[in-house]
Amino acid sequence: MRLRPIATNFTLKDHVYDRLREAIMEMDIYESDANLRLDERSLAEQLGISRTPLRDAIARLEGDGLVSVVPRKGIFVRRKSLEEVLEMIIAWAALESMAARLAAERATDNEIASLRKIASKYSGDADSAEISEYSDDNIRFHQRILEISKCALLASMAEGLFLHMHAVRLRAMGEGDRLRQSLVDHAEIIEALESRDPELAALRVREHTMRLHEHVRRTWVRLEFNLKKKMNTAS
Repeated sequence: MRLRPIATNFTLKDHVYDRLREAIMEMDIYESDANLRLDERSLAEQLGISRTPLRDAIARLEGDGLVSVVPRKGIFVRRKSLEEVLEMIIAWAALESMAARLAAERATDNEIASLRKIASKYSGDADSAEISEYSDDNIRFHQRILEISKCALLASMAEGLFLHMHAVRLRAMGEGDRLRQSLVDHAEIIEALESRDPELAALRVREHTMRLHEHVRRTWVRLEFNLKKKMNTAS
């Protein structure tokens, strides 16, 4: 994990929290050999702060469910169990499919066009797309659907899933033919929205997310085992 120093003329606690959360979001936490252990001394040195505000931020991250403090083991970025990941994907599918239904009815033509603008970056050869860059644009695409639904509560509820969904999609995007399939799915979602068909838009989004669910269910069988092994061997 790499962090930028904190500017101390701002509210220190909030900025330490924001920097740590930002750095965690950039980690591929569901990669099988991901280093999830956080070194408190290294973090404090990188941020240029004492350990007191750092520990306050870590306690807040723990309360958010983003890290776990394990006695005599250390601090770990928390990734969800396989069962939790699968449930999270189902919840996201429900939220975003409703958002797509509303967007088909409420979004302006320009707002829907903004989705095509995101997708058009990858309209050429899918093989040339960088996984990390596409993963960022992919989550931006899905967040945008929530935004243009114009239902603030839906977007707020989805925000609670955002960090882990971003990490799940980052890993999954590099597996099999997921990236190419994602591009096809996004095009179909946009077409459904442009046709102002709420039922079809909801269906396309739900199918897209549940393909991710099926992929994770079939291929991530060692996820929880690997996490327990890492925590047991940490010094």
